[in-house]
Amino acid sequence: MRRLFDEELADLDTSFTEMGLLVSETIQHAVQTFLDHDRSGANEIIEGDKAINQREIALEKKTFEMIALYQPVTTDLREIVTILKAVSVLERIGDNARNIALSTIHVKGNQRVAEIEQQIGETGAKVAKMVADVLMYYVNDDAANADRMSIVASEVSEDTKHIRDLAVESMKQDPELVNASTDYLVVGGYLKRTSDYVTDIAEWIIYKRTGKIVELNPGASSFI
Repeated sequence: MRRLFDEELADLDTSFTEMGLLVSETIQHAVQTFLDHDRSGANEIIEGDKAINQREIALEKKTFEMIALYQPVTTDLREIVTILKAVSVLERIGDNARNIALSTIHVKGNQRVAEIEQQIGETGAKVAKMVADVLMYYVNDDAANADRMSIVASEVSEDTKHIRDLAVESMKQDPELVNASTDYLVVGGYLKRTSDYVTDIAEWIIYKRTGKIVELNPGASSFI
């Protein structure tokens, strides 16, 4: 029985990690399609969100089945609960990528602000790396580095505040940029929320490793 449990838990870990890598690539792709004004790529991301949702459902079903069948305790239970909680967070990050893709379809090609888009590109790359890093910390059971994700999230918060300030200023200077700047605000907000979601996953990694519930994102900062 123990051998079967360990094999299924290893499969569960692998499936969770694969979903996380897919989400990390998707959020990065979504930002790039927005910057490239790539509507075709945006539509692919919107369609691909269904696959992420299906992975979430399959993983949740598997965790419930394992809990019912094996009735795990202590560290085994914490690992399954961590996946159960974190997979729903990954799905919400996938939703953010889809929503950025929707903004790509809205914005017009002749209404672009290079400085803002450069900041969005840099922030998007940082956020995508956060997702990839937190997955590595999960695989390595690295609670110490997971705890430090709040530092990067604070940097993203400052970056997205800068995006907001630039967008507001562009609206003041040129009324014709109101629509584009609104989309910049929205995309910045999705990136900020994604970084917050990463800290949520980091909290569950710490719980998995130590059994302690921590708060890495007390909500001191917000964005639209």
